[in-house]
Amino acid sequence: MTRAHRSAALWRRLIGVPSRGFRIALLLVALMLVPPGVSFAEAMTYPGQASVSVRAVEWVREHGGGGLVDRAENWWYTRNGPPSVGRPLDQLGPALAQPPARHHHRVDNLPALPHHSGSKWLVASTDAAGHALLYTALLHPDPRHIPVVAAAALIPQSRTVLHLNAGTREPVVGGQPSSRSMVPTSDRPYLIAAFNAGFKMKDSGGGWYSDGRQVLPLGEGFASLVIHRDGHATVQEWHRADLGPDVVAVRQNLHLVVSGGALAAGLGSSGSHLWGTSKNQFQFTWRSGVGTDATGHLIYVAGRDLTLHSLALAMTEAGITTGMELDMHPQMVSFTSFGTPTRAANAGTRLLRSIPTPASRYLVPDQRDFFYLTTKAAP
Repeated sequence: MTRAHRSAALWRRLIGVPSRGFRIALLLVALMLVPPGVSFAEAMTYPGQASVSVRAVEWVREHGGGGLVDRAENWWYTRNGPPSVGRPLDQLGPALAQPPARHHHRVDNLPALPHHSGSKWLVASTDAAGHALLYTALLHPDPRHIPVVAAAALIPQSRTVLHLNAGTREPVVGGQPSSRSMVPTSDRPYLIAAFNAGFKMKDSGGGWYSDGRQVLPLGEGFASLVIHRDGHATVQEWHRADLGPDVVAVRQNLHLVVSGGALAAGLGSSGSHLWGTSKNQFQFTWRSGVGTDATGHLIYVAGRDLTLHSLALAMTEAGITTGMELDMHPQMVSFTSFGTPTRAANAGTRLLRSIPTPASRYLVPDQRDFFYLTTKAAP
C-alpha cells in the first residue's frame, strides 16, 4: 500500500466510515447519554416560572452534584463580601418610599427602629379608608459593612389574611397543577403583597401542611410559619400539640433564628447544623426571613450581601421577637407590594430595587411555594 493509500485509509477511519467496533462503542455512549439528556430537557421545560440558571443548578443538585454546587457557592459567596464603607447598596422600591398619607390612620405600637439606622416606618399600602395595610423600612444591620442594607415589610394583621400556596415542584413535584401555582385571579382585586417561602423541602428538614393534609410530615421543634383560620399568622417552634382545628397551613423551615427577641445561640458558628449546611450561614448573599413582634405584627425582612447573623440582626432591628429564615440566594428572594388593592392588580413594586426576581413573579405559575397577602374583604 502506498503512502497515499495509507493516508486515505487513516482519514476514512477518522472521518469516513468507522469500524464496526467503533460504531458499537459510539452507540453505547449515545445510549448512556439519553437518560440524563431527557432528564435535563424535562428540567428545563417543566411547568412553572424559574430561570434557566436556576433550573440547571437544581438539575445538577438532583443528580448527585449537590456537594459540588455547595462548595462552589461557599467559595464564591464567602470570598465576595460587600465593601466596608461607601454608599448604601440598595434602596426601597420607588413606590414604597413614600411618607404617610394625610388621611392615614396609623397603626398603634409599631416597633421602634434603631436610632443609628436613621429610618422610619413608611406606609406602602392602604385600604380605601386610609388604614395602613403594609409598612416598609430600611435597616443597616451590619456595622462591619456599612453599605449593607435590609428592608422590612410590616403587616398589621387585623385587616389582612395570609395564604400559603404550592408551586409546581414544591412542596412535592407535580403536587399542584400549573394553573393553580400562582395567586388566584379571584384574590387579585384584594392583593396586598406576595413573597417567597423557605428552602426546598428536601433541604429544609421540615414539613408542609394545608387544609387538613400533611403533604410532608410536620417535624417537632422546627421553625414554622403557621396560618390560623382567621387569616393571621404566627411564627413559632412547632410541637405536635399545636396542630388543632384553628390551624389551616404550616410551612416549616430549619430552626428559629430569633427567639424571645434575642439571636439564637450558634448563629456565628458552624457546628450546630440547625440552619442548613455548616458553611452556608457565612455566605454574603441574598437572604430573607419572617417573624412576629411583641404585638403580633407579621414582619418580613430581606436584603443582599447578608450572612445569617446579619439577617437575624436585621430581623431584631425591625422588632421581630420570634423569627425564622426563609429562602436565600438570588432568584430565591422575592417580595412584591401591590399598593392599594384594586380590581386590576396586575403589577407591583419590589421591596428592594435590586431584588433579582420580577415583580410579577407570583402572578404567573411558579415552581416554588410562596405566601400572598390579601385584605379581609377578600371572599
